Amino acid sequence: MARSLETIKTFAQVSTYEAIALSSYIHPIVLLDKSENYFLSDQIAPRLHNVGVMLPYTGLHIMLFDKVREPAFVMTSANPPNEPIVKDNEVALGKLGNTVDYFLFHDREIAHRCDDSVIRMHDSRPTIIRRSRGYAPEPVQLKRPGRTCVLGVGAEQNVTACILLGDKAFISQHIGDVENVDTFEFLSNTINHLIQLTNGKIEGIACDLHPKFSTTMLAQTLSKNQSVPLIQVQHHHAHISSLMAEHDINEMIGIVCDGFGFGTDGQAWGGEILQSYAKGFKRLAHLQEQPMLGGDLATRYPIRMAAGILGNGADIEDWLFENSATLPHGRTEAELILKQLEGGKVQAKTTSCGRILDAVAVILGICNERTYEGEPAMKLESVAINGSDVLKLQPRFEGHTLDTAWLARELFEQRDKYSASDLACSAQSYLARGLAQMSIEESKRSGIKDVGFSGGVAYNQQITRTIRKLVEEDGLRFFAHERLPAGDGCISLGQAYVACAQ
Repeated sequence: MARSLETIKTFAQVSTYEAIALSSYIHPIVLLDKSENYFLSDQIAPRLHNVGVMLPYTGLHIMLFDKVREPAFVMTSANPPNEPIVKDNEVALGKLGNTVDYFLFHDREIAHRCDDSVIRMHDSRPTIIRRSRGYAPEPVQLKRPGRTCVLGVGAEQNVTACILLGDKAFISQHIGDVENVDTFEFLSNTINHLIQLTNGKIEGIACDLHPKFSTTMLAQTLSKNQSVPLIQVQHHHAHISSLMAEHDINEMIGIVCDGFGFGTDGQAWGGEILQSYAKGFKRLAHLQEQPMLGGDLATRYPIRMAAGILGNGADIEDWLFENSATLPHGRTEAELILKQLEGGKVQAKTTSCGRILDAVAVILGICNERTYEGEPAMKLESVAINGSDVLKLQPRFEGHTLDTAWLARELFEQRDKYSASDLACSAQSYLARGLAQMSIEESKRSGIKDVGFSGGVAYNQQITRTIRKLVEEDGLRFFAHERLPAGDGCISLGQAYVACAQ
C-alpha cells in the first residue's frame, strides 16, 4: 500500500494522463489537498480543500484515456443518494437515465456490489474513510482470538457487518445508510454472503443500543430465528472497542466524537470521554449538552443548532432574521425558533461534537444547509486550513463538561473582527484542547496510559493532530484507527468485540 500512496501523492504534481503510467492497480479513492497546479472544475468538491482522485485500475479505464485528450474524467458510482450501487445495466438506465450524461457499461456481470474505498492522508499517515473494494472481505487480523463466533450488524449510517471468528474479523464492504429499504436488503444479503464465505456458525448477534434502528430490528429477528443471544452495545463504546481490538489494548481512555449515538440515558451523545474495556465502559466526561431546535431538523439546517446554543447568552434576533432565507419557511420559521427559545421548552438535546462544528460553520457564514453527510464540518475544516488560532481560547469546564456555549458566543461576537479562516481554526483548536485536557485528566485519575480517538470527527486533521500532540507530550500513548474507518464503518467490529467478551 505504501507504494500506491506515494503514487497517488505524485498525482498532485502531474497531469492525470501522465499519472496513468505510474500505476494501474490502485483501487482506493484518495483525498488529495488541492495544490497550485490544480486544474479541475470548481464544481468538483466545491469549497473543499481536497478532492478525491482514483487512477485507472482496469484495462477498460486505461483504454478510455487512449481515445481522449481530456486530462481527467469525473466519474461516480451508479447509485442515487442513500441507495445501494446499481449493478445491472438496465436498472442503471431506468434509475439514472434522466440524470447522468454517460454510462460506462461492460458485458461482465457484477455479482456483488462493492463501493470504492476512500483514503485520506493525515500528514504521513493514511486514514481510511471507507473500507470497501480492495480491502473487504479480507480479514483484519487480531492479536487475540475471540471465544465465540459473533456477528455485528453495525449502526444505521455508513454501515458494515462483521463476523468475528477466532482471531480474524471479517468486515463487509461499505453498505451505507440502511434507512432505505433497498440498502437494508443489501445489508441482509451481505450478511448471508459473509456467513457463507466464512462458513461461520453464529453464536451471538450484536447490535446498537438504539431501539428504533433498522439494524437493531434486523438483529432481533436474526437472534430469534437462529436462537442465539442478542447483545446490544452502546454506540460510542463500540467505537472505542473497535480501536482497542485493532491495537490489542485491554483498557483505554477513549475520546469519541461524532454526529449521534444513543446514550445509556436515552439522550443523544456525540462528544464523549469514556473509560472503555471489553465488557463495559464508564462515561467520564463530555461536551456541554446543547438544545436541538426542531430535533433532526437541526442536523439539516444547522442555523437551528446555532440558534439553540447562542439563544441563552447572545442577542441573535437580527442575525437570525438576516439569515432566515436559509430556512425552508424563511422569516416565519425564524420567528417560531425565537418563540421556542423564549419558551425554553426544547426537549431534544445533544452533546454531539459534530453538531457543534455544524453550528460554528453557520455562525461563520461557511455553510447554512447540510446537503450531504458531514458537509458543514467538512467545509469548516477546509476554511480553517488557511487560518491561525487568533483567539487562543483556553478550555472552560464545569465539572466534567467542556463549555461549548461560551465558544459559540465568542465566535459570534468576534465574527466581524477576524477572518472566517482564523475563527474556524480557533474553534477547532478550542475543541481539540478541551478534549485532550479531559482525556489526560481522566488518564491520570484512572492510571490508564492509553488514549484513543474514534468517531467521524477524527477525520478532521487539525483536531486529531492537536489531540495527538497534547496527549503524547504528557507521556501517554495515543491511538487512532489505521486499518478501519474512524466513522461508523468500524462499529460492527466494535460490537462483535464486546459481544465476544460477555
